Amino acid sequence: MNEKFEIEVGGKKIELEIKNLAERANSDIMARCGESQVFITCVMSESDVKGLSFFPLTVNYEEKYYAAGKILGSRYVRREGKPSDNAIVVSRIIDRTIRPLFEKDFKREVQVIATSLSWDEENDPDILGILGTSLALSISDIPWQGPVGAVRVGMKNGKLILNPTYKEREESPLDIIFAGVKSGEKILINMIESANKEVKEELILEALKKALPEIKKLINFQEKISAGLGKEKITIEKTRKPELEEEVENFLGKKIERILFPSETETTGTRDKDSKTKGFEKSEKLKELKKELIEFTEKDYPEEEWLVKEIFEKEVRRIIHEKILKEEKRVDGRKLDEIREIRCEAGLIPRTHGSGLFCRGLTKSLSILTLGGPGEQQLIEGMEITGKKRFLHHYNFPPYSTGEVRRLSAPSRREINHGMLAERALLPVIPNFDDFPYTIRIVSEMLSSNGSTSMASVCSSSLALMDAGVPVKRPVAGIAIGLVQKGKDYKLLTDIQGPEDFHGDMDFKIAGTREGITALQMDVKVRGITEEVLKEALLRGKRARLEILDLMEKVIPEPRSKLSPFAPKVYRLEIPTEKIGEVIGPKGHTIKRIVEQTDTTIDVEPTGVVYIVSKDEDSAKKAVGIIKNITREIKVGETFLGKVKKISNFGVFLELGIGQEGLLHASRIKKPLRIGQKVLVQVISVDEQGRINLNLAKPVKKYVKRRKNW
Repeated sequence: MNEKFEIEVGGKKIELEIKNLAERANSDIMARCGESQVFITCVMSESDVKGLSFFPLTVNYEEKYYAAGKILGSRYVRREGKPSDNAIVVSRIIDRTIRPLFEKDFKREVQVIATSLSWDEENDPDILGILGTSLALSISDIPWQGPVGAVRVGMKNGKLILNPTYKEREESPLDIIFAGVKSGEKILINMIESANKEVKEELILEALKKALPEIKKLINFQEKISAGLGKEKITIEKTRKPELEEEVENFLGKKIERILFPSETETTGTRDKDSKTKGFEKSEKLKELKKELIEFTEKDYPEEEWLVKEIFEKEVRRIIHEKILKEEKRVDGRKLDEIREIRCEAGLIPRTHGSGLFCRGLTKSLSILTLGGPGEQQLIEGMEITGKKRFLHHYNFPPYSTGEVRRLSAPSRREINHGMLAERALLPVIPNFDDFPYTIRIVSEMLSSNGSTSMASVCSSSLALMDAGVPVKRPVAGIAIGLVQKGKDYKLLTDIQGPEDFHGDMDFKIAGTREGITALQMDVKVRGITEEVLKEALLRGKRARLEILDLMEKVIPEPRSKLSPFAPKVYRLEIPTEKIGEVIGPKGHTIKRIVEQTDTTIDVEPTGVVYIVSKDEDSAKKAVGIIKNITREIKVGETFLGKVKKISNFGVFLELGIGQEGLLHASRIKKPLRIGQKVLVQVISVDEQGRINLNLAKPVKKYVKRRKNW
């Protein structure tokens, strides 16, 4: 089979081709826009995976160097290694878009692999990955409730545009991906990914209105294809066991409700605002109840422990939903739009260049900032990006943050994604390199987790930036908005905590400043949300964000006026490009000598910009002085106390003490000179090549005492 289908989106042609190249896969699609091309395959295991409480879906977006015509890697290893951060983010974008549309009882493993075969430097493969995956699942025999449509919205010359190029995205204040699915004739949004330059909520909603018709068009386009070429879906085996469910329900009774929502007599009339004692107490009681339930059902259902756990979690979810929807009661007693208690600190780690602690209930994030010189920028070699990166944010989620024992390993995809999200949220306020020529690295350690740690890391990192004296434009804060929905009835939750995150229907992360939104990330567990829900969530997020910023600014209202005394000192100066060779010297001899003499690090750019980095200010200034002397223009008539460096038949070369050399011709030498001897000389000419000619000078008053050294 070889069927090609075309559709135009935003003035660009998108091709989806069914080629059956991967004949052993359940389906495959070739997706193309311009000369960017992605090959997507979907494979389903032959049987269910027993004992899983989650759907075993794996999505991998594979960047290939050949797609960009590059041979990268080390000299000895020329093949692709671990996925780049960008590839991991794209993998998760596809995953978050398609995952909610699989049935809850479906327990077969499904693997989606999207391989970038060609990249034209204009069209991002991520949208192709979403669309290709959607059609591949739609035409396969894998049970799935798609298709989905996805578009990117940007801005050019003040107007919203669809699927902008990389260059257009760089110049755009808005860069947002919307993915959606049909519900009748309506489009529900089920995934958002965005990086912006402080845009207003109203612009996000305008972008959504621009995207919705195109999403609907893309869905209709795929429905027509799958109607004619789609395979019959397999039948899903239902895991329900009514007799077991009845036994579990009888055992549980009102026990879960009494743990999560105790009566006033049981709580002595106090409210639980996610306090340490009550937050942990409820969690431990639920664990104990689950353990008792497993022991109770073990005799009659020894092989159904996984199903017992699943029924237990469904009951917890049902109770949380009912209490919120019917009574507006949350697990910790807060109002629906209330934020947990917040505590902030700045400058709590003595020797680091900057630090910030942000606590929101039981969620606690500690961010530590390190400043480095320009030479410490990260070198990036990838399919899409090759260059240097000077602002880095890394997110760590150690096992102790959830009270678990777990092997420490390389950062997970979740950790990398959360780190990148916070990095994008903070980047718009980071000063330009010319104004602040430092490499900035922030590490956010999650000390304790009870929901929305990624947004807590944004807040703690913002505190660390200001504590370090980085001249950021404004502080940034983040908040997560949740959703509980049943049919048309729904309630939004400000600042979701653990149970609301795990059992809720939406996780909408919103980060920004007082001026606007810098980053968005939304995923859902239901089919999707309406435009009205999105609008309300954005406004709810804005109110919460401003409230958090008020509290952060009480701790540190603006960046500190001085950098930490332990931070390196960076000086920037410009030299003529023709003088670069003189600063570097033959085989780098001159610059190496300056570095050794001053204990500094020196980076010379091809443009003539020189960066001097040192822990000691005096050493940096000394290096600056030497370089200025080397590169300054020597004028006829100037006098120097030169040091004999080399003797030849036609004269003597003298080091002038400023990193430059001059020639004293043999005809002007009255007495023999020796290596290392100091002689007072005067510049008599400088030729077009910059060569300096010298003559012996008469001693002036300040040199009289040194006459014996001549």
